[in-house]
Order: sequence, then structure tokens, then C-alpha cells
Amino acid sequence: MKPTGTDPRILSLAAEVAKSPEQNVPVILLKLKEIINNTPLGSSELKKIKQDIYCYDLMQYCLLVLSQDCSRIQGGWTTISQLTQILSHCCLGLEPGEDAEEFYNELLPSAAENFLVLGRQLQTCFINAAKGEEKDALLHFFQIVTDSLFWLLEGHVQLIQNVLQSDHFLHLLQTDSVQIGSTVMTMLQNILQINSGDLLRIEGKTLHSILDEVVFKLLSTPSPVIRSTATKLLLLMAESHQEILILLRLSGCYKELRSLLNKQEPGTEFSQELRQLIGLLSPKGYQEVEEQKLHQAACLIQAYWKGFQTRKRLKKLPSAVITLQRNFRSKRTKMLLKLNRQKEEEDHRLQLQLQRQRAMRLSRELRLSMLEIVHPGQVEKHNREIEEKSALIIQKHWRGYRERKNFRQQRPSLTEYKAAVTLQRAGSQISDITSKELHSQAQERLQHYFMSRALEERSQQHREALMAQISTNIEQLLKAPSLKEAEGKEPELFVSRSRPVAAKAKQAHLTTLKHIQAPWWKKLGEEAEDEIDVPKDELSVELGTLFIGGTKPP
Repeated sequence: MKPTGTDPRILSLAAEVAKSPEQNVPVILLKLKEIINNTPLGSSELKKIKQDIYCYDLMQYCLLVLSQDCSRIQGGWTTISQLTQILSHCCLGLEPGEDAEEFYNELLPSAAENFLVLGRQLQTCFINAAKGEEKDALLHFFQIVTDSLFWLLEGHVQLIQNVLQSDHFLHLLQTDSVQIGSTVMTMLQNILQINSGDLLRIEGKTLHSILDEVVFKLLSTPSPVIRSTATKLLLLMAESHQEILILLRLSGCYKELRSLLNKQEPGTEFSQELRQLIGLLSPKGYQEVEEQKLHQAACLIQAYWKGFQTRKRLKKLPSAVITLQRNFRSKRTKMLLKLNRQKEEEDHRLQLQLQRQRAMRLSRELRLSMLEIVHPGQVEKHNREIEEKSALIIQKHWRGYRERKNFRQQRPSLTEYKAAVTLQRAGSQISDITSKELHSQAQERLQHYFMSRALEERSQQHREALMAQISTNIEQLLKAPSLKEAEGKEPELFVSRSRPVAAKAKQAHLTTLKHIQAPWWKKLGEEAEDEIDVPKDELSVELGTLFIGGTKPP
């Protein structure tokens, strides 16, 4: 669909191209340069002219001319270089509209590929040229074509990856010519400054080829211009991408790169860039690179984790949406019920109001009908009676309201009065004599309790003494000899309550004395708590003269 309001110059130019023979088309297309140059840059008029050029297929004609043999085109490389400028300017800032897919997927890639092909043709002609003037002219045309390609890539960065992966670009970079190589490397440096991320999106083989060529030009080319450009380009690649720096530092292909760079004689123009590159390839720089790599890895892990969390939340989103919808519908239902209830209450209130109005109207009609029946002389009396009844009704309602209000105000004081009466009634039931009797009874019961507790304590002590005595007797009986082995005085030890205790004490006393009086060499193998056997005759010494308390006479 052709646009409306097309520039007449474009219309006439398109008609002229359509009617002219094929060999005159390139020269006719050069008129587009004058039209574009006479239009202010950045204006809406220039944008409209570019749209008209694209819609009338004049850009496609330019592509067809650029794909033809240079020897068949009138004007040769001069015409072709100008057509590349025209095509590059027309593609910048163009809004294709409905034909956007064709423009971005077909026309732009074809234009970039044609520019590279033209560059290779100019490179071949430049190498084969013998005269110096011819070389200068071809180099000038080559720079125009590379500038046009750079403008196209600057406006459409999605073409950078296609250009870097192209075999034509790699052949341009691998030239032995100083002028051509410097121009191509400068263009590559400018491209990477626009968007260096596309360098890592190309195939690994192509990336290695580009790096090999840049390193080769840096180490083997005697031209300081090439070496300076190669150093800046390699430094830009290493600083922009840590993967490339690690590749230069660890790869076997570039293992001796740092030592070779140290052997270079840095010139005054690029010595600073060379020192920076050597510093990046040093172990310290490599350590920094590793730290940055770890940081990037941590960032990547965090990104994946956050993505996982986000996807997890998105999976739960339907249930959350259902819950929100359920809550919203429930809330909306409650609001509708509330509104319906309010509406019903309002309708009921209006109905009551209408009923009151209707009742008042009926009463007034009834009064009027009664007034018509009543004799005129009795009307005043009837009105007076009605007024008295109305006044009585008003007074009755007013008094009822006033009394209810007073009762609500006096309710707290009435409650306090009832509580005071209840307390007074409960306190006045017991007299002073009864209180004294109750006090004396309480004292007697308390005294009886303390006396009974003292008796219980004495009986408890007596029980404990008996238990101790029984325990001692049991222990003595267990250690006592049998009746066959017992001597004359041993049974007497168990006659009295205190004799067993005295016998046990005497035995312990003699044991201790025996142990103290024994020689020191007898104590070597003994322990402090071991018991020493005491003869029974020593144990019975002076037993008859010992006073044993609590013994009974025989």
C-alpha cells in the first residue's frame, strides 16, 4: 500500500527509474543523495522521505545495483561508494510500518552482506593495483564502504553478530595490507564499543580466529599503527569480557603471550595500553579476574534462584487469583446484601411514613366529616375536648420520658443503697455476747490443738529412740557368737538395754588403742579404716568394773 502525501521528487525519481534502461539506474539513484542532503536532519520530513523511498522500492534498487559487477556500472567505484552511503542513511531512523518483518529480516542483512562483499572486492583491487594514485583512490572508496557499514551497524545493532560471524569480515581482517588492516581493526574497535556483548555470541571457532589474527598483528607486524590498533583492540576485548581475558591467560595457544609482550619495544603512542594489557595478564590481574568471575558466578546463581522463586510464585498465582476472586466475590455479596438490607429498611421506613401520612389524612377526613355532622353551636366545644385529649396524651408521653430518664440517672445510687442495706442486715444478726462466746470457743480449740501437737511430737521422739535401740540390738545379735561358743559373761551383755551399747563402745575403743600402739612396720599394708582383731580376754578386762547406766538389779 503506497503512502499518501508522497514527496513529488520521490515520485518522479521512482517513475524515472522504472522507465530508464538498466545501465542508467545507478546514476539516477544518485539523485537520492541530493534529496536527503537538502532535508534537515532529525526532522519529520526526512523520516517521511525515507519511508517513501522504502515504499517505492528505491532501496531495493540500490541493493540490486550493489550486487552487480563494478565494471558494468557507470561511474565505477565512485557510484558504488555513494550508493552505499545513500543506502546506509536511508536505513537509519526508518520506520517500515507494515513491512517491518521484511525490512529487518531480509533487507538489512542483505545490505550488511553486500557491504562486506564490496569491501573484499576493494581489498583485492587495492592489493593488485600498481600505481600509487590508484591505491589511494581505492583506499578512499574502501573507507567510505566501511564507514557506511559502521553507520548501518550503529543504527541496527542486531546486525553486529551477523557481521562478526561472516567469512568476508574475517578475510578483511586477515589482510597483509597496513592501510586495509588498520581500517578494518579500527572499525572492529568501534563496533565493540557500540555493543561488545555480541562478541561472545558468535561461534567459538570464529572468536578464536579473530583473537589469533589480532594477536598475530600485535606480535609480528612491524607497523606501529597496526600494533597500536591491535593493542587497543585486544585491551578492549579483555576488559569487556572476563572470559576472553581468562582465555588469553590460561589457553595453551596464548601461553607465552605475556612474555612475548614484555619483549616488545613499546612505542610512545601505545606504551600505556601495552602496559595495561601486560598488567591484566599478570598473576595479580588474573587473581582479580578470578574474583570477578566468582562474583559473576554468585550473581548468576542469585539470578537463577530469584528466577526459580519467581516461577514458583507464578505457579501459585492461579490459586492466589482464585482466592482473591473468592474473597472479592464474598465481599461483593456481603456488600450487596448490606445494600439490599439498607434498601429494604429504607422502603420499610417510607412505607411507615406513608402509612402515618395516610392515617393522618384519614383522621383529618374523619374529623371533617364529624364536624359536618356536629351542630355549629357544638363545634367549639368539640374542638376544646380534642385539644384537651391531645394535651393529656402529650403530657403522658413527656412524663414517661422524664421518669425513665431520672430512673436511669438514679440507678447507680440505688444499687449502692441496696448493697449497703444488705451489708447492714448481715452485720446486725450477731450480738456482742455471741461474738465473745465464739471467740472463747476458738481459743479453746486452738489451745487443744497445740497441746495435742506437743504430745504427738514427744511420742514421735519416743518412737525414734525405740527404733534406734532396736537397730542396735539387731546389729549386736547378728554379730554375737552362737550359744555353743558363748562364754559366761557374754550372755549378760544382752540383759540390760545399755550393755550392748557399752560392749560395742569398748570394742571400738580397744581397737583404736591397739592400732595406735602397734609398730609402724605393721601399718604398712593396712588401711586407716581396716579393723584390727582384739583378743576376747582383753575385751573382757575390767568389764565388771565398768559402770553401765540403765542396768537393772538381778
